[in-house]
Amino acid sequence: MTEGRSVPVLPSYGPVRPLGLGQVSITGGFWGGRQAVNATATLSHCETWMERLGWLANFDRVADGTTAPDRPGWPFSDSEVYKLLEALAWETGRTGDVEAESAIKRLTARVARAQDPDGYLNTCFGHGDQPPRYSDLEGGHELYNLGHLLQAAVARLRTAGEDDLVRIARRAADHVCRTFGEDGMRKICGHPEIEVGLAEFGRALGEDRYVEQARLFLDRRGRGTLRDIPLGRAYFQDDIPIRQAGVWRGHAVRALYLTAAAVDVAVERGDDELLGAVERQWERSVARRTYITGGMGSRHQDEGFGEDWELPPDRAYCETCAGVASIMVSWRLHLATGDVRYTDLIERTLYNIIATSPSPDGAAFFYANPLHQRAPGKPSDGTEVSPRAEAGVRAAWFDVSCCPTNVARTLASLEGYLATTDDDGLQIHQYAPCAIRTELPDGRRVAVDVETDYPETGTIRVRIAADEPSPWTLSLRVPAWAAGASVIEDGGRARPVGPGVLTLRRAFRAGEVITLELPMRPRFTWPDPRIDAVRGCVAVERGPEVLCVESRDLDGLDALVIDPLLGPQPDPGGARVRGRLAAPAGGPWPYASGAHPVADGEWFDVTLRPYHSWAQRGSSSMRVWLPFSVR
Repeated sequence: MTEGRSVPVLPSYGPVRPLGLGQVSITGGFWGGRQAVNATATLSHCETWMERLGWLANFDRVADGTTAPDRPGWPFSDSEVYKLLEALAWETGRTGDVEAESAIKRLTARVARAQDPDGYLNTCFGHGDQPPRYSDLEGGHELYNLGHLLQAAVARLRTAGEDDLVRIARRAADHVCRTFGEDGMRKICGHPEIEVGLAEFGRALGEDRYVEQARLFLDRRGRGTLRDIPLGRAYFQDDIPIRQAGVWRGHAVRALYLTAAAVDVAVERGDDELLGAVERQWERSVARRTYITGGMGSRHQDEGFGEDWELPPDRAYCETCAGVASIMVSWRLHLATGDVRYTDLIERTLYNIIATSPSPDGAAFFYANPLHQRAPGKPSDGTEVSPRAEAGVRAAWFDVSCCPTNVARTLASLEGYLATTDDDGLQIHQYAPCAIRTELPDGRRVAVDVETDYPETGTIRVRIAADEPSPWTLSLRVPAWAAGASVIEDGGRARPVGPGVLTLRRAFRAGEVITLELPMRPRFTWPDPRIDAVRGCVAVERGPEVLCVESRDLDGLDALVIDPLLGPQPDPGGARVRGRLAAPAGGPWPYASGAHPVADGEWFDVTLRPYHSWAQRGSSSMRVWLPFSVR
């Protein structure tokens, strides 16, 4: 383990080690622009809304002894403050921003005043006329909130050292261990999160007892510990022990947070059985329960996974927070195994879920991410809370507003997901303009600059920035979709490389350039025929981006039929396909016997744009999966 890495996840063991803030610096491009908007707009936007709605004042009321039953916000509103603190901590570590630092101190002081002497910290339970502590473990989110507090403290500890926020979190973690340890309440929280918070906090502090408490919570789950509810115990993963489960089920965010913790505990305990169970769950869930965008969660009723192949595009929930949680799981699995299929999924999720949620100004967000919007959503009032998560428009704030802060902390810590090292070299997983400076364990210097406008084009230049007389290995991920990729080494000719990992080893010289060319021509993507909701449809992708058609570019979108025999053609920023509109039947009954109807209108070009940009030009209908006809 290398000390001093400012990263969200830092396992004690594993084939690769993550590089983080201070070692990787994004310098512009697709993600650099989004990080800048996150820093200058989204962070203050989140604090303003939490102040306005009284979520921050809840901490003041506990401290002042003025709590009342009409406390504003859901029981989990405390967690939004903690996620904001985490985002602010990563931002100060990334840029040294003085306003972010001031906000951390301001918010930490208010949180500190609300903490009870024994370490308990919550604004919805345990004070005045509120319900007693831990009286609603199914829905109260007390431990869930503390899990996010611990993750905020990890960010602060790794970017600034121990301070008041870390001390608050330590007292809270000690309280949890006393209350729920081997000799305490043998209970769990309805919403997993305390587990992943404890595991990483324990690693950050070198306190194994916190990792052990995470293990206890994991082992207790799946045994019917929580009360049953109409949605069933699978909703909060209390139906089957995690080692026995074969696939992710129930509420998607809960399932994924729990899985992230399981990887952490498996790595720290050398538990190959547990890690193997998680790998099998990932494989089946990705193969049968994941959308083309990387989105997870196909049911609105429980924000959860459906059955295998249950992936309806128009009823896709695909919560933004589930995208964040999916990245958390896949990154941990990559660090535990070195397998690049996990970083392939991270790329897909980054470009098609994380990048989709925030508006260009960083002040409105998608909560749900459907793949087919049948009717344009009603324009959102930026001064009001949106009561609906699936409104088809980005909203400034939601009644349940977990996604804005989750996006904020992900973007602020994005450098921590780009690259890793092992004992012999550097591995680059995600492509953005960046500077990477680090040393291998034996002192060999690794310094490269990545120059690219990816995904606008597929050209990625890796420029060696310092001489190192001893050989080392540079590894570049070639995405699974990138058949036909090539590499040009300094002064040489292009040679083909296949999907997987491109490995180069030598004593690199300063100024040397390795150019990876990824094929960016748009391509058709066909669904597995068992996904009955999109049978007879095709999607278009370009590089890592899923494309879509919007009603702003085509009237009569629901009547569109495309020609699958003519492949998609390049178009600036997207693609074009050939399509025509099916004539409506116009009868009293929407079904007909006899010959199969065909679209018989004139063929015309249909423009597709990146899914992450949809609804940025105003409310619109939209679809990713396009019906086709070969007649």
